[in-house]
Amino acid sequence: MPPSDALASEGPGTAGPGVADSPVPSLPGILTAGEVLATGEHIADRQAPSGAIAWPDGHTDAWNHVECAMALSACGLTSAARLAYDWLRRTQRADGSWPKRVAGDTVTDAGGESNQAAYVAVGTWHEFQLTGDEEFLAEMWPTVRQAIGFALSLQVPRGEILWQRAADGTAASYALLTGCSSTYHSLRCAAWLADYLGEPQPAWELAACRLGHVVADHPEAFADKSRFAMDWYYPVLAGPVRAPAGLDRLDAQWADFVVPGLGVRCVRDQPWITGAETCELVMALDALGDHERARQVFAEIQYLRDGDGGYWTGWQFENQDHFPAERSSWTAAAMILAADVLSGTTRAAAMFRDVPPPPPAEPGSPMHCFSPRCRPGRG
Repeated sequence: MPPSDALASEGPGTAGPGVADSPVPSLPGILTAGEVLATGEHIADRQAPSGAIAWPDGHTDAWNHVECAMALSACGLTSAARLAYDWLRRTQRADGSWPKRVAGDTVTDAGGESNQAAYVAVGTWHEFQLTGDEEFLAEMWPTVRQAIGFALSLQVPRGEILWQRAADGTAASYALLTGCSSTYHSLRCAAWLADYLGEPQPAWELAACRLGHVVADHPEAFADKSRFAMDWYYPVLAGPVRAPAGLDRLDAQWADFVVPGLGVRCVRDQPWITGAETCELVMALDALGDHERARQVFAEIQYLRDGDGGYWTGWQFENQDHFPAERSSWTAAAMILAADVLSGTTRAAAMFRDVPPPPPAEPGSPMHCFSPRCRPGRG
C-alpha cells in the first residue's frame, strides 16, 4: 500500500520479449498456483480499457497502479501488465509526475507525489527481471528518467524528499518516512536500470545514499506519522534498515501493530487489520531472513480472501466485519507479491530482499553527516 498524505536481484531474466515464462507462485498449505492466478485475473478483470487499474472508488494513482502491474506480471498475465505500463507512458506529465488522483480521464487531484512518481522504476525493473525484454526497457527508460527527475527535484540538502508538489507547483513543507523509504527502493532500481542501459547516473546513486541515511538515522527529518504501521516496517521493507537493526526495529513495536492470528493493524490505536500492510510486513520479514514468521503471518491473513480470488481490504475485529466494505486491487496485488517473495518462484522474487542499505556516512564521504543523532560509526 502506498504512503500518502493520510500518513502525511541483480541481472535480468532471459525469457523472450514480452513473455513471462516463470511458473505462477504458490505456497503449499497456504495458496495453490491456481488460487494465485485467480487473484491475478481478479485484478485484470478490473483493469479499464485504457490500462488504468483503479481503487474501488474509481480513482487511479500511479503507485498502486504500478503495484498491480507487478502482480499481473508475477502471475504471467504479461499483456495486462504491459497495458498498465502503456497507461503510465501516455499519462505522465511533462514534469515527470502523474496526478495524485485520476478518475477515468478526469484529474481529481492535480498534485504530484514524489514516491508515486519514483515507483515506476521499481515496476520497470521488476518487469525486466521477469521477461528480459530489452525493447520494453528502452520504451520505459524515458518515463523512468523523467519520474526520477521529478522526485529528486523535491530532495532537500539533508537528504529527505518532500512528499509532494501541489498543483500550483509549490513544494510541500515536510517529508514522510514511508514515502522516502519507498523512494529509496525506487532510486536503487532506477540506478540498476541506468547501469544496464549504459547510462549510469552517479547523482542518483548519491541521492539514494543520502536518502537512505536520513531514513535510517534521522527520525526528526519526517512528519510524525508513527501511529501508522507503514512508518514502522517500511524502512526495513524498502532497504534503508537491514539486519540486525531491522529485526530490532520490528521487534520493538511488534506487539503494538500485530494482532496474533489476524495480521497488522493499519493504525496502532484502531482495531482494524489491513491485508496490504500485513503482506508488506511479510515481505519485510523475508528481507531480514525471518522466513518462519513471514510465512506464519501470511498464512493467517488469508481469511480476507474471497471466493473469486479477490481480497477484502481489511477487517474490523471489534465489529467483526469487513472495513472498508470493499475488495481492492492493490490488496490483491500485495498478496501476489508476498506469495512470490515467500516462494521464490519468479526471477523477480528478490525485488525487496536484494536492495542494499546505504553505506556508512563516514568522514570524508560526500554524504558525511555530522549530526549527533547518527549512530556511532555512522558519521
